[in-house]
Amino acid sequence: MTKTLFAALIGRPNVGKSTLLNHLLGEKVSIVSNKPQTTRTKITGILTKDETQYVFLDTPGVHKPQNKLGSFMVKEANNAVGDVDVVMWLVESGDKIGPVESSLIKKFSTSDVPVILLVNKTDISKAEEIGNTILRFSSEMEFEAVIPISAKNGENVDAIFEELDKFSFENDWIFPDDMITDQPERVMAAEIIREKLLLTLDKEIPHGTAVVIEEFKESNTMISIRAEIFCEKASHKPIIIGKGGAELKRVGTKAREDMERFFGVKVFLDLWVKVKENWRESEVTIANFGYKKDEFDGY
Repeated sequence: MTKTLFAALIGRPNVGKSTLLNHLLGEKVSIVSNKPQTTRTKITGILTKDETQYVFLDTPGVHKPQNKLGSFMVKEANNAVGDVDVVMWLVESGDKIGPVESSLIKKFSTSDVPVILLVNKTDISKAEEIGNTILRFSSEMEFEAVIPISAKNGENVDAIFEELDKFSFENDWIFPDDMITDQPERVMAAEIIREKLLLTLDKEIPHGTAVVIEEFKESNTMISIRAEIFCEKASHKPIIIGKGGAELKRVGTKAREDMERFFGVKVFLDLWVKVKENWRESEVTIANFGYKKDEFDGY
């Protein structure tokens, strides 16, 4: 007998969703940085364990959007709630219930999808703070389970699987049992490059960047990739490139190393930097960069 389960990871930006997804899978499929709003689309992670295939959706952080791209990200997260069997709502120990949390509670209460509350960062929190957070959120809605965790070190991940298994159902597996993500190779390559930009660059510049894979050629021994990095302002281009091309070289080296681990072959990576003024405010440009234009309906 085989079973399947679809679960969405929901929460504010930078709360640890991507870190938790990678830990659940035992593989890195979602990019991670200490900057908020790292994830822009729903990234699907797949884990086939014993008789059950778990399909996880790592969603963009729920926040008040400041531009068209932000609106797309919030809608991606909201749409995920209706597509799954269970929601894992990730909050940090010490979090309060503000407008974003209230909107999520309202969304959950009208969706009839079971919700598991995960209280993250127990590795750096006191027991009293964790307990108060659980009481605060549990007084607002009823959860199927509440699990204190540390996404960083994997504490209590096994307890998450125990709760998820209650919602799995008998069904043929959707994906091959050795598949860990449904994202195309071009998307994964672009996401890896964008992660290195987030980790390398300071302040708001990396949030104004997009990566487009212009060429992706495969052979038995090598993948050749040509990628264009778009930034919002002409003044950002020399910062991304760096003196003598040092910053761009650093991004390229780190991205290539990650790609070689992910794809299992040597990678030749050719990076170019271009300017596209205020692209995050243009629905057409956002769509051209891989974010579906029809997701903007209602904004």
